[in-house]
Amino acid sequence: MQSVIKTEPANIMIYIQLAQNNPHKLSFYLAMEEYVAKTLNLGDDYFFMWQVEPTVIFGRNQVIENEVNLEYCKSHHINFFRRKSGGGCVYADMSNVMLSYITSENNVEETFKRYLQMISETLESIGLENVHPSGHNDIMIGDRKVSGNAIYHLPGKIIAHGTLLYDTDMEHMLHAITPSKQKLSKHGVQSVRQRICLLKDFSDLSFHEIRKRIKEHLCDKVYTLNEKDEEGIKQIEQEYLQPKFIYGK
Repeated sequence: MQSVIKTEPANIMIYIQLAQNNPHKLSFYLAMEEYVAKTLNLGDDYFFMWQVEPTVIFGRNQVIENEVNLEYCKSHHINFFRRKSGGGCVYADMSNVMLSYITSENNVEETFKRYLQMISETLESIGLENVHPSGHNDIMIGDRKVSGNAIYHLPGKIIAHGTLLYDTDMEHMLHAITPSKQKLSKHGVQSVRQRICLLKDFSDLSFHEIRKRIKEHLCDKVYTLNEKDEEGIKQIEQEYLQPKFIYGK
């Protein structure tokens, strides 16, 4: 079993927060990552957490019809968006937390390894055991996945992001992402549940408290976005909302 290499960010980590905690679509938070990377000059490392209503997010190179059950999503009011990082298709809802990390680096492989170790060590700091990176982009508790992650590069910046499962709607997770017939069998949810794990099963801490402790462990300072920042984010967001970008046509 892999052990977590204790990793502390080399630079001051700045937590980015919105002035008002109003809910936004996933496209807004993807644009927020880009805005922070391209515009803010407060330091080298930034981090923030966010939640969304039920949403499927798929990778930049994926064909939406092959990855997303569009009929199911539309009938169950589940949003779907394309991101600019690679990797697979994931489901997110208000019962799990999304992580965003922006850093002034150019080495994607080394940065991604450091990010995965950083998140794993952070989970250990809040009392979880046997947490470790596995494969190319997952974080595991034992032999079960608790976090899937992806990364992409901008000039002089790298953005890493992922989902961290606290709880989730297993039926939506199973059906919103195009499932195989085997997954859709009566044992489908049970099968998925055996491959992933939820933080609530390993900790007595509430969802709010886990978020609070992650922030306290990783971040040294806080920056609150102003109206000008939010307008800049909304301008970038328009690209993520274009059907041509979402559907890849």
